[in-house]
Amino acid sequence: MARRSKGRPIDGILLLNKPQGISSNKALQQAKGIFFAQKAGHTGALDPLATGMLPICFGEATKFTQFLLDTDKTYVVRAQLGVRTTTSDSDGEVVEERPVVITQAQLEQEVASFLGESDQYPSMYSALKYQGQPLYKYAREGIEVPRKCRKINVYRITLDEYDEQTQQIQMTVHVSKGTYIRTIVDDLGEKLGCGAHVIMLHRSEVGHYPSDKMITLEELEEKLQQAKSQDLAPSALLDELLLPMDTALVDLPVVEISREQGIAFGHGQVVTLAEVPEGIVKVVADGQFVGIGERNQHGHLKAKRALSSAQ
Repeated sequence: MARRSKGRPIDGILLLNKPQGISSNKALQQAKGIFFAQKAGHTGALDPLATGMLPICFGEATKFTQFLLDTDKTYVVRAQLGVRTTTSDSDGEVVEERPVVITQAQLEQEVASFLGESDQYPSMYSALKYQGQPLYKYAREGIEVPRKCRKINVYRITLDEYDEQTQQIQMTVHVSKGTYIRTIVDDLGEKLGCGAHVIMLHRSEVGHYPSDKMITLEELEEKLQQAKSQDLAPSALLDELLLPMDTALVDLPVVEISREQGIAFGHGQVVTLAEVPEGIVKVVADGQFVGIGERNQHGHLKAKRALSSAQ
């Protein structure tokens, strides 16, 4: 006899404001528990030091996490100049201290030099894997392993504050997927000749999602307790916080089909249409989102990820 999944089926996206000091997976498990959800996954881990937007996909929304992983992100970062650490943030051990001898003009020039495309080598303390193990596990054992450089794009970087007394700076950075902000800070410190590390990191935006839609774990707990005090099902107050799952797909072209075609699409059948755009498309059947598809070799629509409700 098959074991039933624990929790309730629920679909949608929660914009969690991850607190400092816990892993992204810990935050995910806490949110999943509050919603009593059967299935959940996050889209793009934040280090324990970092706070901010961690989109959590519940249920069917987990089929579209890749689109949030692949989108651009915006961060506010505060860095300490004059000190370099093993992890390029304040969780690491200090490896070097140097005097800070810079001018405001020099600082602004070096910050601006990060604009545009470049190659970046991931930190040894990242979660990227080498031979099945995350890099940070090798780093903790003092083992250096090969890392592939990746193309990144810094769309915008601004120097928001420079405190000459504390030798701390604050920047806002809008970057492409897979960009390590602490690596940018470490590289900036080397360009300035004094070293630097991250002391605060906050992710304010993921793709088009605005920061004012974020909610904390404490606020979720309050909603849960409020529902209990009013003798309501927790879903009555919690589920209204979820965004529709297709909000992860706003940049995709939309293909509209009939209800009958939507049923066929949900069963993996090819849908014959006069025209299907190139690439991945969002599929809407009779006004309802039913999944994503793509054009096959004959120019017709085939399913790539279909919702179970469309079957």
